[in-house]
Amino acid sequence: MASRYDNRIIAKNSDELYRELFEDRNIRFVRQFRTGTLRHPTVSEITTLELAGHIWSVGDRFYKLAQKHYRDPTYWWVIAWYNQKPTEGHLELGETIQIPTPLERVLGYLDV
Repeated sequence: MASRYDNRIIAKNSDELYRELFEDRNIRFVRQFRTGTLRHPTVSEITTLELAGHIWSVGDRFYKLAQKHYRDPTYWWVIAWYNQKPTEGHLELGETIQIPTPLERVLGYLDV
Protein backbone atom coordinates (compact mmCIF):
# COMPACT_ATOMS: atom_id res chain seq x y z
CA MET A 1 0.00 0.00 0.00
CA ALA A 2 1.32 3.42 -0.92
CA SER A 3 1.60 6.00 1.79
CA ARG A 4 1.88 9.74 1.54
CA TYR A 5 4.98 9.35 3.71
CA ASP A 6 6.79 7.20 1.16
CA ASN A 7 9.81 8.86 -0.43
CA ARG A 8 9.92 11.54 2.29
CA ILE A 9 13.25 12.84 3.50
CA ILE A 10 13.91 12.28 7.19
CA ALA A 11 16.04 14.94 8.87
CA LYS A 12 17.84 15.01 12.18
CA ASN A 13 16.86 18.05 14.22
CA SER A 14 19.44 19.03 16.83
CA ASP A 15 18.49 22.71 16.95
CA GLU A 16 19.64 24.59 20.04
CA LEU A 17 16.04 25.74 20.52
CA TYR A 18 15.17 22.23 21.73
CA ARG A 19 18.20 21.75 23.99
CA GLU A 20 16.13 21.55 27.17
CA LEU A 21 13.80 18.98 25.62
CA PHE A 22 16.78 16.88 24.52
CA GLU A 23 18.31 17.02 27.97
CA ASP A 24 15.01 16.08 29.66
CA ARG A 25 14.67 13.06 27.38
CA ASN A 26 18.37 12.19 27.35
CA ILE A 27 18.61 12.41 23.56
CA ARG A 28 20.80 14.40 21.18
CA PHE A 29 18.33 14.91 18.31
CA VAL A 30 14.92 13.95 16.94
CA ARG A 31 14.10 12.60 13.51
CA GLN A 32 11.51 14.56 11.58
CA PHE A 33 9.84 14.14 8.20
CA ARG A 34 10.59 16.99 5.83
CA THR A 35 7.49 18.58 4.38
CA GLY A 36 6.72 16.74 1.20
CA THR A 37 5.33 18.30 -1.92
CA LEU A 38 3.02 16.61 -4.37
CA ARG A 39 2.67 18.06 -7.81
CA HIS A 40 -0.76 18.35 -9.34
CA PRO A 41 -1.34 16.31 -12.51
CA THR A 42 -0.84 18.03 -15.84
CA VAL A 43 -3.77 18.76 -18.13
CA SER A 44 -2.84 15.79 -20.33
CA GLU A 45 -2.67 13.51 -17.26
CA ILE A 46 -6.05 14.74 -16.03
CA THR A 47 -7.61 13.80 -19.38
CA THR A 48 -6.62 10.17 -18.73
CA LEU A 49 -8.45 10.09 -15.39
CA GLU A 50 -12.09 9.40 -14.72
CA LEU A 51 -13.51 12.04 -12.40
CA ALA A 52 -16.55 11.32 -10.24
CA GLY A 53 -18.25 14.50 -9.08
CA HIS A 54 -19.52 14.62 -5.52
CA ILE A 55 -21.57 17.37 -3.90
CA TRP A 56 -20.34 17.90 -0.34
CA SER A 57 -23.11 17.36 2.20
CA VAL A 58 -23.60 16.92 5.93
CA GLY A 59 -21.69 13.90 7.26
CA ASP A 60 -19.28 13.64 4.32
CA ARG A 61 -15.68 12.80 5.09
CA PHE A 62 -12.73 12.23 2.81
CA TYR A 63 -12.08 8.82 4.33
CA LYS A 64 -15.67 7.72 3.66
CA LEU A 65 -15.38 8.76 0.02
CA ALA A 66 -12.03 6.97 -0.25
CA GLN A 67 -13.62 3.80 1.14
CA LYS A 68 -16.47 4.07 -1.36
CA HIS A 69 -14.36 4.83 -4.45
CA TYR A 70 -11.02 3.16 -3.64
CA ARG A 71 -12.16 0.49 -1.14
CA ASP A 72 -9.54 1.81 1.27
CA PRO A 73 -10.12 4.77 3.63
CA THR A 74 -6.38 5.43 4.03
CA TYR A 75 -6.36 7.04 0.58
CA TRP A 76 -8.47 9.96 1.83
CA TRP A 77 -5.49 12.22 1.17
CA VAL A 78 -5.70 11.58 -2.60
CA ILE A 79 -9.14 13.18 -2.73
CA ALA A 80 -8.03 16.06 -0.49
CA TRP A 81 -4.87 16.60 -2.56
CA TYR A 82 -6.63 16.45 -5.93
CA ASN A 83 -9.21 19.04 -4.84
CA GLN A 84 -6.57 21.14 -3.06
CA LYS A 85 -8.60 21.01 0.16
CA PRO A 86 -6.31 19.79 2.96
CA THR A 87 -9.17 19.12 5.40
CA GLU A 88 -12.91 18.75 5.35
CA GLY A 89 -13.06 22.14 7.07
CA HIS A 90 -11.92 23.73 3.81
CA LEU A 91 -15.15 22.63 2.09
CA GLU A 92 -18.57 24.21 2.23
CA LEU A 93 -21.89 22.43 2.01
CA GLY A 94 -23.01 22.18 -1.60
CA GLU A 95 -19.48 22.49 -2.99
CA THR A 96 -18.62 19.99 -5.74
CA ILE A 97 -15.41 18.02 -5.48
CA GLN A 98 -13.89 15.54 -7.93
CA ILE A 99 -12.76 12.04 -7.06
CA PRO A 100 -10.04 10.89 -9.48
CA THR A 101 -9.90 7.27 -10.60
CA PRO A 102 -8.39 4.80 -11.27
CA LEU A 103 -6.37 5.07 -8.08
CA GLU A 104 -3.33 3.23 -9.50
CA ARG A 105 -2.97 5.80 -12.28
CA VAL A 106 -3.33 8.75 -9.89
CA LEU A 107 -0.68 7.28 -7.59
CA GLY A 108 1.55 6.67 -10.61
CA TYR A 109 1.42 10.37 -11.49
CA LEU A 110 2.59 11.09 -7.94
CA ASP A 111 5.35 8.46 -8.06
CA VAL A 112 3.81 6.91 -4.94
